[in-house]
Amino acid sequence: MKNQKETIRKMVGYLNNPEKDGGFWLPNIQRPFVWNEGQIERLFDSIMREYPISTLLVWKTKSKIRRRKFIDNYKHGLRLTDFYVPADDKTKMLVLDGQQRLQSLFIGLKGSYEKKELYFDILSGELVAPEDIRFRFKFIESQKAKLPWVKFKDLVFSTDEYDEISENIITSFDRKLTTDEKKTIRKNVARIVRVFQTEENIVYQELDSVDKPNLYTEDDVVEIFIRANSGGTVLGKSDLLFSLLTVSWEDADEKMQELLDELNRTGYGFNRDFILKTCLTLLGKGAAYNITKFRDEATRESIVANWDHIASAIKDVKDYLYGKTYIRSDKALPSYLVLIPVIYFRYHYEDKWRHAKGIDDYILRTLISGAFSGNPDNLIDKCTREIDAKQDFVVNDIFGVIRADGRSLEIARETIFDQYYGSKNIHLIFNIWYKDFNYHPSFENNTPQVDHIFPQSLLKSVKIRNPNTGRKDVLKYKWWDRDQIANLMLLTQQENGAGGKSDTPPEEWFKDKSDDYLDMHLIPKDRELWKLENYEKFIEERKKLIEKKFSYLIIKEN
Repeated sequence: MKNQKETIRKMVGYLNNPEKDGGFWLPNIQRPFVWNEGQIERLFDSIMREYPISTLLVWKTKSKIRRRKFIDNYKHGLRLTDFYVPADDKTKMLVLDGQQRLQSLFIGLKGSYEKKELYFDILSGELVAPEDIRFRFKFIESQKAKLPWVKFKDLVFSTDEYDEISENIITSFDRKLTTDEKKTIRKNVARIVRVFQTEENIVYQELDSVDKPNLYTEDDVVEIFIRANSGGTVLGKSDLLFSLLTVSWEDADEKMQELLDELNRTGYGFNRDFILKTCLTLLGKGAAYNITKFRDEATRESIVANWDHIASAIKDVKDYLYGKTYIRSDKALPSYLVLIPVIYFRYHYEDKWRHAKGIDDYILRTLISGAFSGNPDNLIDKCTREIDAKQDFVVNDIFGVIRADGRSLEIARETIFDQYYGSKNIHLIFNIWYKDFNYHPSFENNTPQVDHIFPQSLLKSVKIRNPNTGRKDVLKYKWWDRDQIANLMLLTQQENGAGGKSDTPPEEWFKDKSDDYLDMHLIPKDRELWKLENYEKFIEERKKLIEKKFSYLIIKEN
C-alpha cells in the first residue's frame, strides 16, 4: 500500500476520466451519495481554511468489477443504475473510502446540485454567523447570482494569473470597493489558487492489484472496505453484508433496487436489511445475519441462483398485505419482520399458500400486540420450523409457538385507548374493528379515512375560564381529548369528501342513520349523547362499546 498525492483540481479532473490510470470510479459496493447542500458548502469552507482532508482509499485493479460514474449534476431521485459503467478488464481506480468528499468536490467544481451551482462570497473570510463559518459558499441558480457571489469552478479552473483574476472581479463590481475589500479579494483568489491548484492536498492510499496481483484479492479488498467503513456511521450493517454479496453478483445492486422500487411503489418502506434477512431465512440459514454467513460463497451463490423465486415470494406477500388488509403504507406497518414467516411459507409451499386461511389475522394480531418486537430472530426461526413440521401455515399453531417463546398475543385495554388520530397503530385497530368495511374501493383515492365524530372545530369552540385573567379563553378540550380513538370513526372517501360529513356535528350526521350504521361505528344510540354539551358522557359510553368489541382480545384485569 502506497500513498499518493494530487492537487484538488487534478483529482477532480481524474474522476470519470480514463486518462489517469483508467480513471477514478465508484465500485457498486459503495452506498448512494447522501450529503446535502450544507455539508458540501461546509467542506469547501474547511478546505479554504486549509484543514486537512482525510486520506482516501483507492483500489487499482483490472478486475471486471461493476462500477459507476461520479455524479456531476446531482438531483434527488437519481437512480444509481443510470451511472453504471460496463465492466471491463482494463486498469481502473476504484474509490473504497472517501466517496462523499470526492463526490462533493465533483459536484461543486464540475456540476451542480438540484440545478444550482456552487458560488463563493469573494468578500468573505472573517467569522460570520454561524460562528464556525469563515469562507461562505452557497449553491445558487446562475441567473440569480450576483456579486459578491462568484461561480467557484470558474476560479479554480481559470488559467489566468491570480492577480489578473482578482482585477477582473474587482472591476466587475458596480460600486467602488474599499481598500480592505480589494485586499480581501486578492487574498481569497491567491488562497484558491494555492489550495486548489498548486498544493497537493489530496492524499490517497493505493491498493495496487495491477502491479501486485497476488497481494490484494477481491475478498481482501471487500474486507478492507468493510473495516474502513465500519468505524463510523458511513455504512449500516446491511450495507456491509450487501458489499460481500456484490462480489459474487455484479447485478446485485440493480436487482435489489428494482425489487425495492416495486415493493415500495404503493407507500411501504421495505429496505435492504429486510431483504437480506429474508433471503437467509428462506434458504435455511437462520434469520440472524452476520458477516460469516455472507462470506460463505455457497450462501452467496444460493441467493443469486434463487433470486427470482425469492423476489416473487416477497412481492406476493406484499400484494397480499395490500389487498387483504388495510395496512397500505409504512405508517401503518410498525414491524416488517412479522412478514418473514409468511414469506417463508409462500416460498416453500406455494400450492398451499393459494388456499391459506387466517394469515390476515396472524399479521394483524402480531402487529398490534408487538409480538415481534425486540430481537425476534429466534422467534422467526421457530415459526419457520413449525411451518416445515406441519408443511402448512396453521395460524393457531404459530400463535402457540409465539406464546411459548414468552411473547403475548393479547392486547391490553390501554393498547386500544392509547391510540390517537395519526397514531401508527390506528389503522391496525380499525382493521380489526371494521372487518366488514369496504377497504378496497375501485379507485385508490377512495380509500377509507379516519375522521372525528365531534369535529375539531366544534370542540375547540368550547372555552373555560382562565384562572389568571378570569376570561373564558382557554380550550376545554385539549388535543388528547379531541383526537382520542373514542372520538374517531372510519368513513369512506365519499362520506368524508365534498358534501359529506366534514364539520357536521354528530347530532345532525347520525340523525338519519340506520341502527346497522350506528352499530358498525359503535355509536351510543342515546341521541342526547350526540350533543356537544354531553361530549364527555358520549366518550364514556363509546369506550364501553369499544371495550366490548375488543373483549376477545383485551387482557382481563384481575
